[in-house]
Amino acid sequence: MTLALPDHVTTLCCVLCGFSTRDPWLWTCPDCGPAGRMDVRYAPEGVRNMAARLHRRRRDLWRYREVLPIGLDAILPPISVGWSPVSTSNRLAQWLGVRSVVVKDDGRNPSASLKDRASAVGVVLAIQAGAERIACASTGNAASSTACIAASMGLPATIFVPARAPAPKVAQLQVFGAQVFRVAADYDRTWDLCAEVTALKGWFNRNCAINPYLVEGKKTVSLELAEQLGSDMPAWVAVSVGDGCTVAGVVKGLEEAALAGLIARVPRVLAVQAEGAAPLVASAARGSFEPGEANTVADSICVGTPRNPHKALQAVARCDGAWIAVSDDAILEALVAVPRLSGVFGEPAGVAAAAGVRQAVRQGIIDPTEDVALLVTGNGLKDTATALSVVGPPTDVQPDVDAVLAALG
Repeated sequence: MTLALPDHVTTLCCVLCGFSTRDPWLWTCPDCGPAGRMDVRYAPEGVRNMAARLHRRRRDLWRYREVLPIGLDAILPPISVGWSPVSTSNRLAQWLGVRSVVVKDDGRNPSASLKDRASAVGVVLAIQAGAERIACASTGNAASSTACIAASMGLPATIFVPARAPAPKVAQLQVFGAQVFRVAADYDRTWDLCAEVTALKGWFNRNCAINPYLVEGKKTVSLELAEQLGSDMPAWVAVSVGDGCTVAGVVKGLEEAALAGLIARVPRVLAVQAEGAAPLVASAARGSFEPGEANTVADSICVGTPRNPHKALQAVARCDGAWIAVSDDAILEALVAVPRLSGVFGEPAGVAAAAGVRQAVRQGIIDPTEDVALLVTGNGLKDTATALSVVGPPTDVQPDVDAVLAALG
């Protein structure tokens, strides 16, 4: 495979020691080892000049080409990714305990999750590099998004998912034609297995935590939010966290939006993990990273060994953000409250951010007079079994009016 950094990318830079390189395949720092993940850096003048050009561009993630690691001649997917809608909900704001809330529904992407943003960048680069196949490990969403975008461009995909991956997500993989390995292990071992096989076979590795280019796709959710809200950008942006890649991208996108003049300031970011899988919450409090356990109903953030911990911890610290862990009960409560109060149906990980905001208000982290944006990262149809376990079954009736009236009491 061959790959070159486009001119508007200056370097890849280690998040730990600052080592920089223009070698497009050097994805971990030679001095810091595997912990030294690389970050993509861009020419500042390109970022500053981006806003003036946006009105001429189509509304998808590729409009931010000055801060994406693809060449101007890259072949793009035929399906549209990005520019997901935003909506407000006074009723949801009241339930959360904040002055106002904006919900950005990234479940509207082609495979129904935010991960389509990263996968789109990954597939474009894989094709640009001449890869014969793209591979990833995932609890479900990154897998289905990879399969979806790869299918749209005719690139073979191999996917590794842990045994607990929800059936709807596995169904997506198979419908899109991916080669699927369901591994009799947790996500952490599944990730390692994928990395081992991918290196052995010479495939393009889509795993966001090791591949520095994938976070660049994720950050476009923040660039869009900044464009959509402008001067109405709230004080806080809340997002659920598993591996740490998404929250790192969210913060980076907000920083670049501020540099481009799309917003006046960088909001604070609330990073939300489930109590049963909260190693980054504990690491932030401790001041040093250590892996932890992984057991939560929110499968998309059920990660005990985050693969991009330093990039995530540094990002939240830079924006004066906060970390919080919420119980599965709180997530399940939000699973019902968010769609009933806002009309946006999110999967457990997708609504974990709402549970985090509610708890952050109770703990005094977020003031009740502040405004919040919620990033709903995945559609609720991704995990209908969990949703049905909370809301219960429908009322069965015979097909006549008396039966309905009797059921009505």
